[in-house]
Amino acid sequence: MQFGVFTVGDVTPDPTTGREPSEGERIRSMVTIAQKAEEVGLDVFATGEHHNPPFVPSSPTTLLGYIAATTSTLQLSTSTTLITTNDPVKIAEDYAMLQHLADGRVDLMMGRGNTGPVYPWFGQDIRQGIPLAIENYALLRRLWDSEVVDWEGQFRTPLQGFTSTPRPLDGVAPFVWHGSIRSPEIAEQAAYYGDGFFSNHIFWPASHTAKMVDFYRRRFEHYGHGSADQAIVGLGGQVFMRRRSQDAVAEFRPYFDHAPVYGGGPSLEEFSTQTPLTVGSLQEVIDRTLGFREYVGDYQRQLFLMDHAGLPLKTVLEQLDLLGEEVVPVLRREFAALKPAHVPDAPTHSSLVAARAEAAGGVELASA
Repeated sequence: MQFGVFTVGDVTPDPTTGREPSEGERIRSMVTIAQKAEEVGLDVFATGEHHNPPFVPSSPTTLLGYIAATTSTLQLSTSTTLITTNDPVKIAEDYAMLQHLADGRVDLMMGRGNTGPVYPWFGQDIRQGIPLAIENYALLRRLWDSEVVDWEGQFRTPLQGFTSTPRPLDGVAPFVWHGSIRSPEIAEQAAYYGDGFFSNHIFWPASHTAKMVDFYRRRFEHYGHGSADQAIVGLGGQVFMRRRSQDAVAEFRPYFDHAPVYGGGPSLEEFSTQTPLTVGSLQEVIDRTLGFREYVGDYQRQLFLMDHAGLPLKTVLEQLDLLGEEVVPVLRREFAALKPAHVPDAPTHSSLVAARAEAAGGVELASA
């Protein structure tokens, strides 16, 4: 099981001091957080993609490329790559380039984002969101899987004899997760290709997440990629912890109350009951996270949102110390003890290369 953190890269004033970091500070803090994640033994750092204030990560490959140069084991990912408004040709080339620079420590998550105006900013129509996601991803797969591509679709100019460069590292494309909160069409797409499905899992109740994951698992099996419990699932999560639960609640409350995505809605206590947000002691975080398995089954990746709502970098780094050194070791042990042997681990570049070699060997034996 992989554990890590994801960032949305918001620039939000600290409600307890009124101080707002500059864009440069926020960008550098995300680099520091990724480096800290590796230092404390986490597996993954993922960044969102946004093109509007108050968010700064408009160029995920630039950020991840820099982080790749300053880390050695960390898996680098996105928590959203906008498949609807990015040209698939550019995605294919950018992430293949990142693969080479990071020695394969790269995967990515396709998504449509949560900002409607982004569509016209990049010359697209939000009413075509789902068709764009489906067509653009089909082209992206072709670009990675075929050296020479002839292609014609609805949303971009045709390609004739086109080769994207560089080619994927070792001839194996980055593993893809499809992220969705509410769209069964995206879960269907993930299942069709045998890709991973990532449920953001931070704003919706457990019952909704359970339905989406179950649908994906059933369709994964339908398309012949394995049994439903072998489907590749990831979850998002939100935590804030201190050694005493009451200290965590008292410290996090002003951030919750004033954050743009929370403020003015349910109380901290109501939101924590209705969603997977966990604010409390280390043991409460452990117990709540282990409970996710009860309604989604065995899954492969757990990412936590830690650096949002104006939390100062010092506090985020303290949270990462607790997460990596005291919480995740327990979660690793407990999840590993529960996972059946036939349920796969999260794909990595090395495991995908090995699987391709094994499949090629089987074909050679069959034809001998």
